[in-house]
Amino acid sequence: MFALLRLFMRGRTELGKDEASVEYIPKSLTEPLNWDEVFPGSAPIEIDLGCGDGAFLMAMARANPEHNFLGIERLLGRVSKICRKVAREDLKNARVLRIEVAYAVSNLLPAGSIAAFHLLFPDPWPKRRHHSRRAFTTEFLSRIHRALIGGGLFHVATDHADYFHQIERVIAATNTFVVSAEQYHFPPTTFEQKFLIRGLSIQRLLLRKASPVK
Repeated sequence: MFALLRLFMRGRTELGKDEASVEYIPKSLTEPLNWDEVFPGSAPIEIDLGCGDGAFLMAMARANPEHNFLGIERLLGRVSKICRKVAREDLKNARVLRIEVAYAVSNLLPAGSIAAFHLLFPDPWPKRRHHSRRAFTTEFLSRIHRALIGGGLFHVATDHADYFHQIERVIAATNTFVVSAEQYHFPPTTFEQKFLIRGLSIQRLLLRKASPVK
């Protein structure tokens, strides 16, 4: 908890007024977010987990003005850049929360409130001794399931074959999601564009919540 407090205390002074308004700083680090304080209105909410440079977040916000989009990113430099870009385009339906993804999913997202999650090219931690650091675990999937609305979507993509197989095994061990055959055309992330230029294959899953929150 003290590490999280230090994270929030570190700089926002380099942002202008409009840019600072893009970053959402919760009043509490232990209570679920109040979406009415994050976004005006009651539009469906989608979350970009580890939003990086914000390319996907902003493309989705532009293309879907009827939805609200929250990017979660822990790195201050990335958050500052995203805030500047979102403010420059005046995207009212895009905001950023600076915190660890796993903590936010476990502690800050109200149950049954999210229309869709996007987990795109998470760190694969390729060395076997580091596999325990991977984000996609049974517990993480359970927390995602809890936060989603009935029938909500979980969009996952990676260029790492071994990690993708682990993701498939985790999903197969639960009956709370089904793999959707629906055709969605998502904008590419900056990472994805680089991977495609290098000829790397992209593994992608679109999961739909199949059972109620327990």
